[in-house]
Amino acid sequence: MSVAAQSERGLAGVRSERWAPALATALALLLVLAAAEIVLDGAAGRSALIPKSPDISAWLSGSGERLGFRVFLIALLVSTGAYGGLIALARRSRAVVSTRSAIVLVAALQLIVFAGPILLSTDVFSYIAYARMGVEHGINPYLHGPAAIAADPVFKYVGEDWIHVATAYGPLYTLLSYPLAPLGVVGALWGMKLEALLASAGTLALTWRCARARGFDPVAAILVVGANPLYVIYGLGGAHNDLIMMLAMMGAVSLMIASRPPAPSGRREASAAALVVAGALIKVTVAALLPFMIVSRRRLAPILGALAASAVGAVIGYAVFGIHGIDVIAALNRDAAFVSTDSFATEIAHLLGKPGVFPVDHDLLKAALVVIVAHLLWRTWRGYDWVAASGWALLAISVTSTWLLAWYILWPLPLAVVTRDRRLLLATLAVQVLFILHQISPLLAPVK
Repeated sequence: MSVAAQSERGLAGVRSERWAPALATALALLLVLAAAEIVLDGAAGRSALIPKSPDISAWLSGSGERLGFRVFLIALLVSTGAYGGLIALARRSRAVVSTRSAIVLVAALQLIVFAGPILLSTDVFSYIAYARMGVEHGINPYLHGPAAIAADPVFKYVGEDWIHVATAYGPLYTLLSYPLAPLGVVGALWGMKLEALLASAGTLALTWRCARARGFDPVAAILVVGANPLYVIYGLGGAHNDLIMMLAMMGAVSLMIASRPPAPSGRREASAAALVVAGALIKVTVAALLPFMIVSRRRLAPILGALAASAVGAVIGYAVFGIHGIDVIAALNRDAAFVSTDSFATEIAHLLGKPGVFPVDHDLLKAALVVIVAHLLWRTWRGYDWVAASGWALLAISVTSTWLLAWYILWPLPLAVVTRDRRLLLATLAVQVLFILHQISPLLAPVK
């Protein structure tokens, strides 16, 4: 390369270093403004995007207009574009986004959504209903749906699809929700929002720790997770218990990969496996990590840790809720039969000219998932990173599920930023982009 060419390349690099931080700041501002737009408009009044709820954000009313689909979808699209650009810049150079700036941005997004109304989902009211069933009415939430407490003030906020459905969540989560029941609907709602916020903060802190332990840029890692539009708007905005499950998941990963010795001690391995079981007692999906953890170590400690935690959980669950409180298989089979309009199975069925998903399709999807998991276990046995294998398994579970919700495709995201298999992150983000494109498709439809 000639001296002139080297000089020109150096000048281009200098110019790039000058504009990149300014562009990153602009993209971060767009993320904040888009989140604020959704929250302020959501607080303005009735909207199909804001579930029927106690008015917990009246103090924000008057700052925006009623949230409509078009405004929401445009804000979601802007958030997605800004997020993609910011992540590309952050991964391009560590100097573009400082540690302080990344933490301030992620914290601002979390707090903006925390301050506003519940967004997009009625699930949190189901959580409260199940808690009030047990504490206020003495009814087992594993035997009855919220219809059993139709006179309770929370019942009118529960989604119509779930009023006759018993809880599908683990006994640990149900017990964690019980202390909130006596606070009333509004108090319990703020308690659920606070739990989700704290779980999110813990997940991000553990993601930072794991990324640094593996030699990755922790700033980029927390931006990928904490600034993700689906994570912020759908996950935290709906106060979903998936965030608590993900906290347990990343706690287990941290114990396994962020220890000082070259390999974690037997006690750490046992504790990590126990944490996975604890996460599964919140939401069973995270149990997918356990076989990969055990296969990768080929030691007795994680097996003993998992068995001990399972035994404790089973005893407590049975003592409080009876056999139905620990019958995970029945809950999984029931939920596996549900079909959502956003699932990949539904979209593929429509592309093939089918009116929907048939029983045989459920069987084919389950078989495909078994093959994928078996292949991942075989690769893990041969030395593939168990964290990456776990992430692929969680992604496969969400893609093959006929009941797909936005927060389900968040499950592999923290794992994807702490593994060297970059394909997992690309695949996770690609699935999220497809989901978002499906959401914004009304914007692309011709005006009639």
